[in-house]
Amino acid sequence: MTQDLQHEASEAAIPSAVNEPRLWIDRGWTARVIKNEDDDGWAVEMIKDGEPEPALVGPWTMGRDKKNPKPLDAFAFSTLIKTASEVIRRHEQHVHAMHHKRLTVSTENGPLEITLEIIPDEDEPHALLAALDATGEVLARVRVGPDFRFNLRSANAWIEDDFRRPGND
Repeated sequence: MTQDLQHEASEAAIPSAVNEPRLWIDRGWTARVIKNEDDDGWAVEMIKDGEPEPALVGPWTMGRDKKNPKPLDAFAFSTLIKTASEVIRRHEQHVHAMHHKRLTVSTENGPLEITLEIIPDEDEPHALLAALDATGEVLARVRVGPDFRFNLRSANAWIEDDFRRPGND
């Protein structure tokens, strides 16, 4: 078999889309209707390609026979993609907000932007505490513990201590 025919055969073995009553695979997502472990009903899980865990698991409608699940369809699949994508986006925003904190402190020399960037490294988790002036120039940056208590009080104390590395990390 020539290389082109082998390539075509391998592409044919991988379906571009699956549209079955309980399984839809398309556009980088898999929707699977599963038995709901919490009750007698059904659930649907949405898994983004390459991810080990579902982005979304939710209740699924019973069919007309009140025993089997309603089949997946194009409209439901599109809605599930939109909902699961929104869940992922909100999770990413939450993680970003948890790792990137900022506040503004008024000083006699003008406002300072104080930031804390948490680096969740497996071997050496830490955070970077920084002070920026009104033009965005970095006035100071120090390494602190990832559990550094970041608030207006600690920011003011750091400024008053001439940006020396806080001792409580």
